[in-house]
Amino acid sequence: MKIAVANDHRGRNAIEQVKAIIAQLGFECVDCSTSGDQAVDYPDTAYVATQRIVEKLADRAILVCGTGIGMSIAANKVKGIRAALCFDELSAKFSREHNDANVLCLSGDLLGSTMLQKIVETWLTTGFVAGRHLRRVRKITAIEEGNDPREISTAQ
Repeated sequence: MKIAVANDHRGRNAIEQVKAIIAQLGFECVDCSTSGDQAVDYPDTAYVATQRIVEKLADRAILVCGTGIGMSIAANKVKGIRAALCFDELSAKFSREHNDANVLCLSGDLLGSTMLQKIVETWLTTGFVAGRHLRRVRKITAIEEGNDPREISTAQ
């Protein structure tokens, strides 16, 4: 699996740990991260990484900014992206199992190293369970395409 990674200036330290976790788990890192002392606008880097998914050059992405909120908002503007902001293992697990999230957004300022490790490992190793959740993901896609999600069949 190929994982694109990107950050803004406040996510620089955390993204290095994320890249190491990806390597430890045996996945390929598609590095869209930034370095140096210059401020970086999170919408720019979120766009670059999510485009790797859209263009099928990556399967998923992990984005890090100060709070994770900005990356999450920016990423979710890209068609086909389901970005989840996670602060613990349970939200990481459910974002994959229930929402088939293809982008994980993290806080570089608010998460410690141990929690960051647990979240990333959980998110990368958890699959989508489909079932009733597939219908809900299809409804999200319907909204994205400008359609009324209530028109999606309740049948599995």
